[in-house]
Amino acid sequence: MLDDTDRRILRQLQADPTLSRPDLAERAGLNAATCWRRLERLRERGVLRGSRAVIDWSALGYTVEVSLRITLDKTAPRAFEEFAGAARQIPEVLEIQTFLGQVDVRLGLIARDLAHYQTLYRERILTLPHIADLEALMHVARIKTDETVPL
Repeated sequence: MLDDTDRRILRQLQADPTLSRPDLAERAGLNAATCWRRLERLRERGVLRGSRAVIDWSALGYTVEVSLRITLDKTAPRAFEEFAGAARQIPEVLEIQTFLGQVDVRLGLIARDLAHYQTLYRERILTLPHIADLEALMHVARIKTDETVPL
């Protein structure tokens, strides 16, 4: 799917997503027009889905990170959809993942402190529909976070 030129472009973007197009082209060993056409083709094919700012939420005062492993009441016909729809409405929920197995859903959420987490838990999480079982895992340390792809 990708040739060596595409891989060079993507490696350079992963290393420094703030590169200007001329700098990206130079580092990838291409002229600017070729680099631009390649980027457009990667976007069209869905390889590049966009760019975003990565914000350190702890620098904004969010000191608590929790993973909630949730088992849903699967006897309800729309349990997944209704649960996910309600969970999306909680701004502190940063991630919603679904699984096959004993655990159906994992929510990743942040809170300013333990008191804020307790309020979120009692007033927002426990009111989510179709929860059959819930386990909270408090994050202690982030050992590795890497969104780069080996190219």
